[in-house]
Amino acid sequence: MLENLSSRLQGIFSGLRSKGRLTEKDIDEAMREIRLALLEADVNFKVVKNFVAKTKERCLTSEVLDSLTPAQNVVKIVLDELTELLGRTDSKIAFSGRIPNVIMLVGLQGSGKTTASAKLAYKLKSEGHSPMLVACDIYRPAAADQLETLGGEIGVKVFREDGLDPVTIATDSIKEAIDSLRDVVIIDTAGRLHVDEEMMAEAAAIKEAVKPEQVLMVVDAMTGQDVVNVVEAFAEQVDFDGVIMSKMDGDARGGGALSIREVTGKPIKFISSGERPDSLEDFHPDRLAKRILGMGDMVSLIESAVRVQQEEEENLEAERLARGNITLNDFITMNKQVHKMGGLSKLVSALPGGDKMLGEGKVDDHAFDRMEVMINSMTKEEREHPEVLNGSRRQRIAKGAGVSVTDINNMMRQFNETKKQVKKLTSMLDQGTSKRGKKSKKGKKSKRGMSIPGMGGLSMSDIRKMQSFLDK
Repeated sequence: MLENLSSRLQGIFSGLRSKGRLTEKDIDEAMREIRLALLEADVNFKVVKNFVAKTKERCLTSEVLDSLTPAQNVVKIVLDELTELLGRTDSKIAFSGRIPNVIMLVGLQGSGKTTASAKLAYKLKSEGHSPMLVACDIYRPAAADQLETLGGEIGVKVFREDGLDPVTIATDSIKEAIDSLRDVVIIDTAGRLHVDEEMMAEAAAIKEAVKPEQVLMVVDAMTGQDVVNVVEAFAEQVDFDGVIMSKMDGDARGGGALSIREVTGKPIKFISSGERPDSLEDFHPDRLAKRILGMGDMVSLIESAVRVQQEEEENLEAERLARGNITLNDFITMNKQVHKMGGLSKLVSALPGGDKMLGEGKVDDHAFDRMEVMINSMTKEEREHPEVLNGSRRQRIAKGAGVSVTDINNMMRQFNETKKQVKKLTSMLDQGTSKRGKKSKKGKKSKRGMSIPGMGGLSMSDIRKMQSFLDK
């Protein structure tokens, strides 16, 4: 999503950077290209007109044209305006003191409401809440069954009353939530293929009956500019509080995501990329703006790494790293961690220039998987003591994994390089500790994490330390 827009904008800025000084003509041409790029991304034309006008006005000041780095100033201005377009501040769910809090999801059929309901329940459960899902879509075949299946997968109770009207189901669910000590109720309402009075009336009736703290509209990011009309219709008749953008990993142009806040005034609260239960993320306007401009999203990468890092694994790992003693089993652990973070492609896309690398096919998303196949073809002794791998053993492993001996040799070369990085980084950490006046005890556990191949020696624990720094 938005890769084409990102590529176009980065190309425009690259052309500006090649010029030492910028003239008004240069700015005019750049703004024209930005206008075309936004329109091609299916951004609402009124939004594009206002965005370009404000950006151009700021770029034509003497502060920009007469500066030593005018192109960088233009990029900064575009970043500021793009962040403003998406919403200057993060918009989180505001919980009240009432038990249970009620969250109601509305939207068209096919927008992904049911899946989004389950993802939201999973997210709130991971944050310490005790949610309950409510199946109020009585029209779509098997809608309640789908919600019950999703709830079973994530361990969240689903309330359903087949044969009753949606308003009664919603009202009864509140009583059930109180009896079963659930602090959040998430109501999955029915949708239609298009906006109609019957759907709106039912949504309004449910809202009146249960008085939800939050009404969230689920919007398919692949709908494009037409989504603005749908959102405006719901805003007038249901008055929702925010938007969940689903299917952000699709290949559509995605202009709707850039148009909603400006046109309706309703904030985007969550975005969803992928089918996994943990793929619903808080929406951060500044981070998406940086991603679009090719600046990466290191903060989200750090937060994702912190979530998947388990303290118990880190302590066991630290004992080995203190001796510089990593094994091939650690590569398998690393692969699992990468998958928990959404895969190597998502990891790389969060880095500055990462989207460009993905577009050029420079990232092999299955590299770790192939390594795991080769490692699983080894014996326990060989995984824990890779130094015993002689020529005959490597031939046997290659045959068992369906690869060549060269592939085995390449993997072992990468493993040995990683092992050297770990020793070097651990040594640097010990030296840094000594310089700060702290005594380094022999055998003391190091809190270093596993070094990530191809990431310049960056470790999972490095990422944890970066997160602590950012929090400060």
